[in-house]
Amino acid sequence: MIDKIDGHEKLSFRVDKADNVATMLCSAEVGDTILVQGGAAAQCLKALEGILLGHKVAVAEISKGDFVVKYGVRIGIATQSIKSGEWVHLHNCRSQVDERSGHLDHLSGAAQDTAYV
Repeated sequence: MIDKIDGHEKLSFRVDKADNVATMLCSAEVGDTILVQGGAAAQCLKALEGILLGHKVAVAEISKGDFVVKYGVRIGIATQSIKSGEWVHLHNCRSQVDERSGHLDHLSGAAQDTAYV
């Protein structure tokens, strides 16, 4: 975590203080400083990978098997350990909302368990 806020941060928003992810309000590149606002005291962290606008960033360490929490609700389960500052998406968590999420392409969200001819 970073303590300094200098006005050049990429913005993200955490809905609830219990959330361990925030939603990016703009895209971030590796090494960018992300300012997390809302839900609790503001914090800054470094982007460990590129994260697109609208996608989730981990604001705390999430161990494999731990719940991914957004809106104060368990929305998924980590399928691998996720570091603070990493992109949280289909490649490292399984949805609690959509049981097919494990069969979706992690970039496009397209179903991979259905063959289209």
